[in-house]
Amino acid sequence: MSIGANYAEAECAISDHDFLAKIYISLKECNETLYWLRLLRQVNDLDEKAFKSIFDDGEELKRRLVSIIKTKRKNMCTS
Repeated sequence: MSIGANYAEAECAISDHDFLAKIYISLKECNETLYWLRLLRQVNDLDEKAFKSIFDDGEELKRRLVSIIKTKRKNMCTS
């Protein structure tokens, strides 16, 4: 999964800007994953219970990635 791979790369970033770039890519991949989940649900390839569980986890991950980005940007501005 590209979300996790980019997050793992961010952990070894060579700069704050590199870290943010990798986290942004994780966020974009997360958003794309949520899109595909919605599409699978619409064509009935994913039952409602499974969809809700996976989608809710994806939304939580998205919120956490946004929080990381906001916190990092704030810290970069104050240092």
